Amino acid sequence: MGTTGTQPRLKNLELAAVGGSDVHVKMLAAPVNPSDINMIQGNYGLLPKLPAVGGNEGVGQVVAVGSSVTRVKPGDWVIPANAGLGTWQTEAVFSEEALISVPSDIPLQSAATLGVNPCTAYRMLMDFEQLRPGDSVIQNASNSGVGQAVIQIAAALGLRTINVVRDRPDIQKLTDRLKNLGAHHVVTEEELRKHEMKNFFKDVPQPQLALNCVGGKSSTELLRHLAPGGTMVTYGGMAKQPVIASVSLLIFKDLKLRGFWLSQWKKDHSPDQFKELILTLCDLIHQGQLTAPACSEVPLQDYQRALEASMQPFVSSKQILTM
Repeated sequence: MGTTGTQPRLKNLELAAVGGSDVHVKMLAAPVNPSDINMIQGNYGLLPKLPAVGGNEGVGQVVAVGSSVTRVKPGDWVIPANAGLGTWQTEAVFSEEALISVPSDIPLQSAATLGVNPCTAYRMLMDFEQLRPGDSVIQNASNSGVGQAVIQIAAALGLRTINVVRDRPDIQKLTDRLKNLGAHHVVTEEELRKHEMKNFFKDVPQPQLALNCVGGKSSTELLRHLAPGGTMVTYGGMAKQPVIASVSLLIFKDLKLRGFWLSQWKKDHSPDQFKELILTLCDLIHQGQLTAPACSEVPLQDYQRALEASMQPFVSSKQILTM
């Protein structure tokens, strides 16, 4: 699906010939992520030349390969090596370097949602603080794709998660769902601001790490509950408001504010290191410790419905375009 200006529309394109280092891929499924929407709106750190095909994540099956291709073969499942590939299409010809093969014995929805959110979750848990089993992590937007991956990966690493969500009519249902994924504590934004949270931290170790993809008041609250010397990593800004950090917290608790962008991590690491990350996550999937977020599958031709649904508030389901 192409994007012209900010108006996505469905188009038929001629399939390019398969050159020596090319791979013909039939796309199987591709999610709609907030960063895909940001890219279409033109407010993202990496923008393709227009007209472009939307979608930065997804899984496809190799149909045919050029004569010099060695890393993939027909029948293999592949995901994009980098953002900007354009996964919202039924089939395409990509260069071999643009793809990474994944095991085809993992669930389709797991493969389609593997390359962005779980990778972001894993790197943020590993790269900023030396966390040990029993330590705790606090995060907002805990019901997001990254949030659900953080809960599961943290549980596999023996970490406790304090998961902040916005209050909503079916809050108990959401709490149960996150606890089923391995969440230790689920609190609403409102509860986090209450004085009673002081008692909460008598029984739970103060988190060394906070993960923020909201900004605004929510991020200020995360900082308030961090342990001295702790780090808050910002990887998104769903509230479209700046991070406001109190001067006294910065001085007296010596907190650190950091940012994380998976595309930058990939630039700083080799394709082999990204492949290693993918395989680590596939091990967790095989062991039943990492599942795909709740998904709603939408046929590509109904893309408008998927885009609209993905922008609704309190969406508990990831829209996945199926080809």
